[in-house]
Amino acid sequence: MALQAGIVGLPNVGKSTLFNAVSNSAKAQASNYRFCTIDPNVGLVDVPDPRMNKLAELVQPNRIVPTQIEIVDIAGLVRGASKGEGLGNKFLGNIREVDAIIHVIRCFEDENILRDEGAINPVSDKEIIDTELQLKDLDSVEKKIQKTEKQIKLDPKYKAELEVLVRCKEHLEKGKSIRELDLDKEEKTAIADLFLLTDKPVLYVANVDEASMHTGNQYSEQLKEAVKNEKAEVIIMNNNIEAQIAEMENPDDRQLFMEEYKMTEPALDRLIHSAYKLLNLYTYFTAGVQEVRAWTIHEGWKAPQAAGVIHTDFEKGFIKAEVIAYDDFVKYGSEAACREVGKLRIEGKEYVVKDGDVMHFRFNV
Repeated sequence: MALQAGIVGLPNVGKSTLFNAVSNSAKAQASNYRFCTIDPNVGLVDVPDPRMNKLAELVQPNRIVPTQIEIVDIAGLVRGASKGEGLGNKFLGNIREVDAIIHVIRCFEDENILRDEGAINPVSDKEIIDTELQLKDLDSVEKKIQKTEKQIKLDPKYKAELEVLVRCKEHLEKGKSIRELDLDKEEKTAIADLFLLTDKPVLYVANVDEASMHTGNQYSEQLKEAVKNEKAEVIIMNNNIEAQIAEMENPDDRQLFMEEYKMTEPALDRLIHSAYKLLNLYTYFTAGVQEVRAWTIHEGWKAPQAAGVIHTDFEKGFIKAEVIAYDDFVKYGSEAACREVGKLRIEGKEYVVKDGDVMHFRFNV
């Protein structure tokens, strides 16, 4: 399963620069990344994971297959999008389809880059998009409230659902997003069919000037303060620098460039990792002579569900899983060595897979 993250933002905040940097980075690091364009504004990029390289050193496989994240460059937003202004309906429709939102916010001054909203104000920029998403969600919730009120007359069991919907309505009317409401799993079933835009997890990218790429600035600090109650991460980066790094095909040139800017890794790697983890996703590995491969699962999945990511037959006919912890595999150097020292475990259907597990499944169809 590929996590789909949509890049959103007002015009001229560096949104497309970020998307292009991700795509160029994938092409430049051909040995570590793959990138392909699905549509003009959609691409798949590998999730960088140094654990794969270490496993490959030990196993010497024919190929390495990382897990991937799907990045969507969503059409720019203007005020009134919730009412169809600009590309509003297309914009909001595209957001509804993604799993997570990467919200790019301008945190730099540059008189050569136009800004329709006046002086630089990251909090205001955030609120413009928040308001449009909240208004769209409010419309969706109100429509379902009307429907649910009619259903209650026929079946009282819908009363609990209505109570959740009313809470959501009141919350949205206060200018707050649904993700801040802290609904429990059972309560979320009342709104699951609405795919509310403000219920999606958000990763904020503070696009700062070159001088602030390591420390942040007054604008990025304002943004951090504004989102402190959202349980959201803020990544500080300079999108233009990232784009320059991504354009370099020679690894040595890239390394020298990053050293010049005192960077240990591209901020894009942090962005991709953070976006991947935003939905509490884990990675497990299969490792053999044919390939070392990463597989994406949700945190808390049990062994049969994890097996089903490879093929549905693996889940249907699941018998047992052979499991080696990543650290043990690296410490002892091979599956055979782990087996000899008792570090290879046989787990059943109730085993909850851990991030980094190296697994082999026994199944019967």
